[in-house]
Formats: sequence, structure tokens, C-alpha cells
Amino acid sequence: MMEFLHNLAWWHWWILAAALAALETFTPGAVAIWFGVAALVVGGLLLVAPVPWELQVVLFGVLGVVALLLWRRVKHPDGAETTDAPLNRRGVRYIGQVFTLAEPIAAGNGKVRVGDTVWLAQGGDAPAGSRVRVVGVNGTTLQVEPA
Repeated sequence: MMEFLHNLAWWHWWILAAALAALETFTPGAVAIWFGVAALVVGGLLLVAPVPWELQVVLFGVLGVVALLLWRRVKHPDGAETTDAPLNRRGVRYIGQVFTLAEPIAAGNGKVRVGDTVWLAQGGDAPAGSRVRVVGVNGTTLQVEPA
């Protein structure tokens, strides 16, 4: 292992960069790509000047972490992870909005038209065509009351 480290060449770093770029396609989060960029830079540096392997490894780690932190700062300048907090909870977006019942609510259950889709609805009995306001969400069922 030590012999390999003593003989690190520019192309070793570029192979690592390609492997990290390939790994990025299978993993979420855009982390591996920035370490791939760091490996590419270290390999490019070796083309220009000989650098001891210890410094190569330290440069790789530091450049990777710095690149990752800079990318996150650019992507999320205010620290927010997303501008659409209920992204995977679509029903939450509808709280407070008024929609029309597609099917009557009978025995507490019915259907409400939201845009071009129909959602399950729970609430007090009401005929089809009634206007209802969304007051809550239970999984994929909208909790409604008369508007």
C-alpha cells in the first residue's frame, strides 16, 4: 500500500475523479461529484509539479470539503433546504382553499375536485357541487367543511 501511495500519478487521481462522477449518478445529494472535482484538480496539479503523496491526500480532502461547502452555500444561500416545504405532502398545500365536491359527502366520506384530479374528502354530509374549504389533511384525504 505504501508503495502505491509513493507512486501516485496524475492519472490515478483522474480515474478516481471519473469513479466519483459515476458514483454521483447513483447517489443523491451531489456530494461525490465535488470530491471528484477535487481529485481532478489534484491530478492536474501533478501534471504541473511533483507533489508528495501526503500533500496530495490532504489537498484532495481539503478541496473536496471546500468545494462541497461552497456549492451548498450557493445552492442554499439562506440556509433553507427547499422553498417548497410540503413538497411530498401535497394535500397540505390545499389547506384554506375552497373547492367543489365532485361526489356528495355521505356518512362522512366523499370526493372533492382539485384542479383536474379528484381527492377523497371527509366532513359533514353535503351534496355534490357544494363548495367546501379544506381545513386539514389525513394522509391522502382532505378534511373539509362547508365554505
